[in-house]
Amino acid sequence: MATRTRFAPSPTGPLHLGGALSALANRRRGEWFLLRIDDTDPEREVAGALDEIVADLEWLGLTWDEGPLRQSDRAERHREAARSVGTEDEEGAIRFGRFTLLRPDGSPTYHLASVVDDSDFRITHVVRGSDHQANEAHQQELARALGIEPPQYVHHGLLLGEDGKKLSKRNSPVATLADLRAAGIPPEAVRAYLDELGEPVHDVQLDLPRVRRLAIDAIAALDDEELAARAGAPVELARALRGARDLNEARAMAQAILEPVAVTLPEEARPTLVRFAELRSNGLDGKEIVRELKAVGGDLKALRLALTGAERGPELWAVIAALPAEEALRRVDAAL
Repeated sequence: MATRTRFAPSPTGPLHLGGALSALANRRRGEWFLLRIDDTDPEREVAGALDEIVADLEWLGLTWDEGPLRQSDRAERHREAARSVGTEDEEGAIRFGRFTLLRPDGSPTYHLASVVDDSDFRITHVVRGSDHQANEAHQQELARALGIEPPQYVHHGLLLGEDGKKLSKRNSPVATLADLRAAGIPPEAVRAYLDELGEPVHDVQLDLPRVRRLAIDAIAALDDEELAARAGAPVELARALRGARDLNEARAMAQAILEPVAVTLPEEARPTLVRFAELRSNGLDGKEIVRELKAVGGDLKALRLALTGAERGPELWAVIAALPAEEALRRVDAAL
């Protein structure tokens, strides 16, 4: 029998890293994989959250075989199942033992909808965080009452913040995929980190320095066209962006090269800038120019300021290579 898995986020906000960890774990195990949206509690649903979750999963490079499927579209099926095993209480809710299956308004609850949908879609394995471990016994009991063989439940450790509590906005600057994207972390780095964690047996603290190291590796692995596209820059600038530690830094580097802050340099910088103009006019490439200027004790800081308006940034030779000769000479003249 093929392994069938599902990821079932609730549309209550952006996708957290812990959710992404579960999504990837289910995708790895599943020969067939369902994206299901657990929207049985409409009061908690946030407008636009479903679209954001789908966009986050696509950004991460995760694919699914069916979905996104809203549980709310299957409410009649859930009601049918509830009435087959539950009893109505004085408030009009349908109950099974210790927990509610249908609310008084007829809407299904989490346990009921999950058990029924897992069965109807023939889910064989459910991989989720250990905070769901307490739900396993309830769901197995309900499944068997419905004549259903429950799937195999696998509970992995949680991602924690610096305070040792479950990762959230309160204890980490990056708790969601949207946070990491805003920080300029490439999706390849996020996925590589989550793949390294796999299905952790115990809770693990988010290692943000590791994510940032993987971001450097991911940027280095991008070809020139892709790197330039993500930085919003022409492909000619790609070499100058290679030292970026994240995509935000790459964008800032590109901006500094394309639209530098105007500077006026002191007279002491003139010999270096004049010599640069001579070397550039003679057709030397960026590395040769930097080497020649170093040999004569040139003021490379002044040259960088003239070309980019900043004291720090991409390797100077790469900046020189990225700029057309005419533009480089114009900036040098303007700085003097």
